[in-house]
Amino acid sequence: MRDDARTLPPGGTIGIVGGGQLGRMAALAAAAMGYRCHIFCPDEDSPAAQVSAAATVAPYDDLDALDRFGASVDVVTYEFENLPTSSFARLETAAPVRPHWRCLEATQHRVAEKDFVNGLGIGTAPYRRVTSAAELDRALGDLGRPAVLKTARMGYDGKGQVTIGPGDDPAGAWTAMGGAEGVLEGFVDFQREISAIVARTVDGDAACFDVVENVHRGRVLARTRAPARLAPGLADEARSIAERLAAAFDMAGLLAVEMFVTREGGLLVNELAARPHNSGHWTIDACRTSQFEQFVRAVAGLPLGDPGRHSDAVMTNLLGDAAGDWPGVAREPNAKLHLYGKADARPGRKMGHVTRLFPKTGG
Repeated sequence: MRDDARTLPPGGTIGIVGGGQLGRMAALAAAAMGYRCHIFCPDEDSPAAQVSAAATVAPYDDLDALDRFGASVDVVTYEFENLPTSSFARLETAAPVRPHWRCLEATQHRVAEKDFVNGLGIGTAPYRRVTSAAELDRALGDLGRPAVLKTARMGYDGKGQVTIGPGDDPAGAWTAMGGAEGVLEGFVDFQREISAIVARTVDGDAACFDVVENVHRGRVLARTRAPARLAPGLADEARSIAERLAAAFDMAGLLAVEMFVTREGGLLVNELAARPHNSGHWTIDACRTSQFEQFVRAVAGLPLGDPGRHSDAVMTNLLGDAAGDWPGVAREPNAKLHLYGKADARPGRKMGHVTRLFPKTGG
């Protein structure tokens, strides 16, 4: 596909940087629509490569490998945030990058992300950028305790996060966080955690999935309920926030927006992800168009599908050894089992998920 072309016809090749389960499910959706996928990932036998037409196994900053990869694909996308933006700037000379790598630049840095959200007049938890234990101590004086210290970069699924309580030592928390730069977030007393996922095309058309309710354990998503138990007006507000953020990025792709519902009934944005999201896995089985098909449509420059749900759903992550329960799950008539092809079931590792379907209620 030429740099100025907006639509990639079936038969073209989508380059996906990252080899995890999100890339795997995106590649499966792409194959159903007649596309080939080429995975770029440093790991042999990655989940995404197992179901794709081609794979380049190389470090994410290997310039020669990036050049070969860019020459072999028609459009480039990515399936997680912890990637060097310089690699995408280089890939952009060979093929369009969707969403643009500047979306990645903002969403992979927690301070930049919150600055971006606040700049649009959208609320977040109070926060301070910190670069030392001394700065952390001063920030705790501003925000109070408890508070959560997070790495500015490279943290996910609870990694690089430390809760600081009334008696905790800031220096110890700084060491435990393990980064050179962090963000301290003030405590938010929330009713529940929700997320809204919106797809947006190269022409600016947008479509949002139903807002869902998330339950975390050990800072890892354990379960998603669709739809969320929210007043209709609040669900509309959550979708509006997601659409505003996607438009502000001028992105072509998918944006997931995690939010807190406060005790007072307001919404605060927690985190953004400019790619498919764990809290959208239920859409594979419960929606007319899944988040992964919608992602492929947006990246390929196609019109979006109908994101409406035909069933209610509860999605449960299979973490670590829980994936060994697959025979029982397979016997459940209303359960849809998805396994990711990972060999090692480490504690807390996402090995798969199961979505249980129920008759649709409400709108």
